This record gives sequence, structure tokens and C-alpha cells, in this order.
Amino acid sequence: MELWYTENQNNHLRLSCKVNETLHVEKTPFQHLAVLDAPGFGRILVLDGIVQTTVWDEYMYHEMIVHIPLNTHPNPKKVLIIGGGDGGTAREVVRHPRVESVVMVEIDERVVAAARRYLPELSCEFDNPKLDLRFTDGIKHVGESADEYDVIIIDSTDPVGPAVGLFSKEFYQTVFKALKKDGLFVAQTESPLFNRDLIARIYGDIRSVFPVVRPYLTCVPSYPGGMWSFMMGSKRYDPISVEPDGVPPLGYRYYNAEIHRAAFALPQFLRESIGQV
Repeated sequence: MELWYTENQNNHLRLSCKVNETLHVEKTPFQHLAVLDAPGFGRILVLDGIVQTTVWDEYMYHEMIVHIPLNTHPNPKKVLIIGGGDGGTAREVVRHPRVESVVMVEIDERVVAAARRYLPELSCEFDNPKLDLRFTDGIKHVGESADEYDVIIIDSTDPVGPAVGLFSKEFYQTVFKALKKDGLFVAQTESPLFNRDLIARIYGDIRSVFPVVRPYLTCVPSYPGGMWSFMMGSKRYDPISVEPDGVPPLGYRYYNAEIHRAAFALPQFLRESIGQV
């Protein structure tokens, strides 16, 4: 008998993959958590029935959510990560040579515990001396911060459950206040194929708060449609102005100076969706 995992994308689409073994299942105080092992993908973290990351393609996501903003800001000494309980974003941030300290705020301690046990490739820097890991509400933490961070990275789950508030205009306004006078932030903003209305709304909300707003894309095969979006809001620095010699050689697997610039070249349908024509 074969075991299959199925993700319900919408009323018309379900995505499935064969599973070798279910490694872990639990209901945390915040969400349903599972870790699966699948052919091709390897170990998979699933929250509330949605794939968050796989050990096979995670670097395509984590390098792009981290190194685009960190190489846009000329001196990202202090960084805040909201979410990112699997550890991949923290792993990439702490290895950047100009980063001195990182505060990571994850609401669900059980996600971190599962990542430590089942996803050591991602969670390997949780004990790095640069990292201050806190288990609390990210929205509350940002609201209590002012002129504190150079870069904020919002590595959230989909806009359901505990992550809903991370996709609001009010939250982006508190992010603006938490950043230093030349700070910037990046958030994952879902699939440009299946979430166009959401991306258009987020683009408008961030544009009303930040003088520089830049959507960009990457490829993540295990995510619905394979194409994924991020949004940068910046008080001063424009990511498309980054020169190739400003990208430190860190042994990337996906990101590089050419990818940095190319990521901001949006397909026409997405430009039209956000009114960028």
C-alpha cells in the first residue's frame, strides 16, 4: 500500500507526492505540524497541511529571502527574523560577514524542536553566538521596537492562522518604525500564479508606507506552481542598484550577482496585476 501526501491548493487543484515515511506528527498550541520523508524531496516540513520546506530545494528559497536584502543594505549589522522556525533563514543570515547580531522571533517553539531533530541541514545555526532566538509573537515584538534594525526578514507561513497579521498594512507600518533610518525589509508573499490578488494588495500596502518597493521572484519546485514571490520595502536603498562586487562570495548554491538583478525582472502578467505598467 502506497502512502501519499496531498496539499489542497484551492477548490480546483490538489498537489500530491509519494511519501516513504511519516517521521513526526503533532498538534502544537498554534498549528498542526508534520515531518515527512519523500522520494526526491527528502524530509519535508508541513504546517497546517502546507509544505513549508524540503531539504531538496530549501536553498532556493532561503538564499533569496536572505541575500537579496543583506546585499542591498551596505551595512546590515543588526537583523530581525520573524518566523523561520525551520532554521534555514537564520543559517543564511549568520554567515553574512557584515551581520553582527540577529534576533529571531518564532511563535511556535515546537517547530524549532522538530527542525533541530529532523532538519539538521537547516537548523544547524540555532546555537550560533550571533543568534538570539526568542519564542514570542513577532507582531508584538515589532510593535515594541523602534529605530532598532537594519534589516527585517519576514519568513512567515501562508496568511492563515497565526501568520494572518503579518500580511497587513498596519504591520508594515510598525515594521517601518522598527527599522533604522536607512533600513529595509523583505517578506515572502506567496505564489504569483495562485495569489495575484494578494500580491497586488501587499504591493499597494507596502508602497503606501515605503518609498522603495520591489517585488522579486525565485523558483521553488516544491511550492505550488514552482514560482515564488518576495516583496522588499526600503527606506533608502534600491536592490537593483547593487553592483556585482557588492556580493560577497559565500559559496551560494542558487543566488549570485546575476540572479540578484534578474530576480527583479517581472513577467508581464505580474506587472499588470500590481499595476506596474
